[in-house]
Amino acid sequence: MNNKALISLSLIALFGLSACSNQPRNTKAYSSVKPAAKQVTKSSKPRYATRQNAPRAQATQSKINTASNSYAKQQQLKKQQQMAAAARQKEQQRQMYHRNWQAQQQAQKQAAEQNRTMQLAAQAQAQIQQKQHARNVWQQQQARQIAQQRAQQQAQQLAQQQTQQRAQQQQLAARQQAQQYAMLLQQRPQQAPQSRNTGISGLSQAEMRAIGDKIFLNESGGDINKLVHWNDGENFASMGIGHFTWYPAGRRTRYGNTFPGLLDHLKANGVNLPVWVQRARHQGAPWRTKGELGNAKASAQIKDFQNLLYQTRDLQASYIFERAKRAMPKLVKTAPPHLRPLVAQNLNAVANTRGGWYALIDYVNFKGEGLNRSGGYKGQNWGLLQVLENMRPSQPGQMALNNFADSAIQTLQRRVNNSNPARNENRWMRGWTVRINTYRQPFVI
Repeated sequence: MNNKALISLSLIALFGLSACSNQPRNTKAYSSVKPAAKQVTKSSKPRYATRQNAPRAQATQSKINTASNSYAKQQQLKKQQQMAAAARQKEQQRQMYHRNWQAQQQAQKQAAEQNRTMQLAAQAQAQIQQKQHARNVWQQQQARQIAQQRAQQQAQQLAQQQTQQRAQQQQLAARQQAQQYAMLLQQRPQQAPQSRNTGISGLSQAEMRAIGDKIFLNESGGDINKLVHWNDGENFASMGIGHFTWYPAGRRTRYGNTFPGLLDHLKANGVNLPVWVQRARHQGAPWRTKGELGNAKASAQIKDFQNLLYQTRDLQASYIFERAKRAMPKLVKTAPPHLRPLVAQNLNAVANTRGGWYALIDYVNFKGEGLNRSGGYKGQNWGLLQVLENMRPSQPGQMALNNFADSAIQTLQRRVNNSNPARNENRWMRGWTVRINTYRQPFVI
């Protein structure tokens, strides 16, 4: 029995070692062998065990249990090792995925930064191109403006040259016509009688004639044909060297009807007026439109009358002077009380300056006395009184003429500003300024 037990124990140990060295699939083999061992163990037991065999059986069973426990622990350790290996593999996979994700994120970030850099570069390039385009457009505009300015300057120069040429031609024609009229007067001396009284206190006959010629130049450009005239946009005729207003019958005399007064002055000084003129003196201008006067200007009647007006320039100047002289006391009286000393001072300063009477006489003929303080535009008139009120305080001398001219320009500019824009009175301001600037330089007689 002892031999049998030893044989069984050897077989169990052999199978246990074989099971430990083999893969898990050999567990079945071990399972199939294990009952055999039990069988051997059972068969090795006597049917009726004795007390002597019991310790050996217990030792054998203990060894078997120890081997079984060792195997179970080995299996558990192996399972734990497999689980640890799987966990390490899973961690490695997770780390590899994380690294791949980080690499993808980094690549995307780099691509985004690269795209942004490219966009910024494209935007910068577009801005540069826009600036260059704007610069090119500006340069082209500047070039066009310069070309336009040059063209305008050339056109203005050409227009000035043409204007000067026309003025020279008109002056030449006026001199030629004056010579022709003088020759005509020698043949018909009764047509232009000499005036009985041309001397006026304070001004000699030569001074009066010089002033008359200056006013004639200002109003008509020295053209005899414009001594009987009708300006564009006006509803009255302009007569004589001062372009005295002559309204047709029944028409509102907004700017004063001054030519009938001149006719009375000429008649009072011995001038023989034509019958048709004496009749029209009481009836109004015989022409109602510019066209009617234009058709009549070719007649001998109008040409003779133009000659009469040309030969009486000094008398017309004296009429303007008398009108201005009569207005002097009224200017001071009409001014507001607080402005009367200023008006009187400036009036005396201009009148007592050489050439000052020309400025006073021409402006009264040009724009009137200004005695109607409610007249003009928006209650602001533009006559001589308004010029003296607006003028800086002056003493006799050159400065008085300059201050008078400055005030006259300012007063007329105010008229333009107050006027109806539809009238476009600003178109006259340049010519008015040229005329007023002649007041600054006294002419030599």
